[in-house]
Amino acid sequence: MKSSSIVLRFVSAALLTGAAAFVPVMAQSGPAFKTLNTAQPSGSGDKVEVMEFFAYSCPHCADMEPMVEEWVKTLPANVAFIRVPVAFNAAMQPMQQLYYSLEALDKLDLHPKVFNAIHKEGKKLFTKDAIIDWAATQGIDKAAFTAAFDSFGVTAKVKRATEMTDTYAIEGTPSFAIGGKYVTSPGMTGDYASSITQAQKLLDQVLAEKK
Repeated sequence: MKSSSIVLRFVSAALLTGAAAFVPVMAQSGPAFKTLNTAQPSGSGDKVEVMEFFAYSCPHCADMEPMVEEWVKTLPANVAFIRVPVAFNAAMQPMQQLYYSLEALDKLDLHPKVFNAIHKEGKKLFTKDAIIDWAATQGIDKAAFTAAFDSFGVTAKVKRATEMTDTYAIEGTPSFAIGGKYVTSPGMTGDYASSITQAQKLLDQVLAEKK
């Protein structure tokens, strides 16, 4: 039987290929989190990093986005929240470039709108041309967005995101990495709310260890 995290990964890929995707009711069948064999250093100075590994094609990520946004508002100043777009296959890479292009253009206010466009409006923002056309409808200059999309900076961040996905052994989205040590997800905890609760517990533990 496939684990919940593997099924989540399948769902993200299936949406890209047009295959019928079954979104299961997630149930806890093992530990609520995993500990990395080797702790990863923070790239945010003295701040503790909380990473959300997500994919725009993932319906669970879309459903959780409002909850994640509310949780982020509660994080203290000594915590850095970092979104990491995941690509489990080459077809998903344009969506990584989409996220980092929005970041480069200081347009991350459109991040939730990407989920809405794909999962509520049925837009297939899975290719460069479709993404650029959609960005233009949001008031972004096509030339500026295209330049960002193809830039060295965005390409480097995409490569780094893929490396981090491998380093943290991410098998499904959404997943949360805490303090470079721990990973949890709805597939591990059983549902969306409990995954955020578990992530907060792990964060509290990491912060306490730093005192």
